[in-house]
Amino acid sequence: MPRAVTVLAVGAAFAAAAWAATSPGQGALSLLLVAAALLVAGTAWLEPGLGASKTLALVATLGAAAAGGRVLFAAIPGVQPVTVIAVAAGAALGARVGFGVGALAALASNFFLGQGPWTPWQMLAWGGCGVVGALAAPLVRRRVPFALLCFILGFAFSGLMAVWEWYSSYQHTWVALTVQLGRGFWFDAAHAIGNVVIALAAGPELRRLLDRYGRRLRTEIVWA
Repeated sequence: MPRAVTVLAVGAAFAAAAWAATSPGQGALSLLLVAAALLVAGTAWLEPGLGASKTLALVATLGAAAAGGRVLFAAIPGVQPVTVIAVAAGAALGARVGFGVGALAALASNFFLGQGPWTPWQMLAWGGCGVVGALAAPLVRRRVPFALLCFILGFAFSGLMAVWEWYSSYQHTWVALTVQLGRGFWFDAAHAIGNVVIALAAGPELRRLLDRYGRRLRTEIVWA
């Protein structure tokens, strides 16, 4: 069943994306449908991998911690710990956990910071950061590579959100896109630099903590 739901949701996402491409005037609605379909696919993909109650509790705890940190740092534009926590979770516990933590953090924090059509795209973007953390797990064991990846993902996250806003709300021209990207550059830079500071301060330690927890989850006790 989860596989069938994933296939149907991905098909719906492609259909909505085709609508967005052929009907630019309906960009806001079509992109919202793309994001919703992709989130349904992501949820179906998560289900078989997060079946254990302990794993679900861990995802909820990490997502809540990331959301709380985002709300706490809301007074500092662009600075938030969600990317670092999602990357650490993905690197230590796998792509499903990383995606779940990033997506949940975006959804939960927006109950305080404001929900809107941007929420599904933030969920996908931060969930994607968790997946990238899992894919780059062998490369981010040390502090500097970890921080460098979070720096890149800070700009990638902001770039995705800028492209979404441009296509949804502005004329679909390269000039408008350039203006949109340039207008948010300093905010995006603050996000990326904040990621570096947080990653250098606590990223590898968080990953090692989650590594140990993951090993305990995977350990089976066999009674003689």
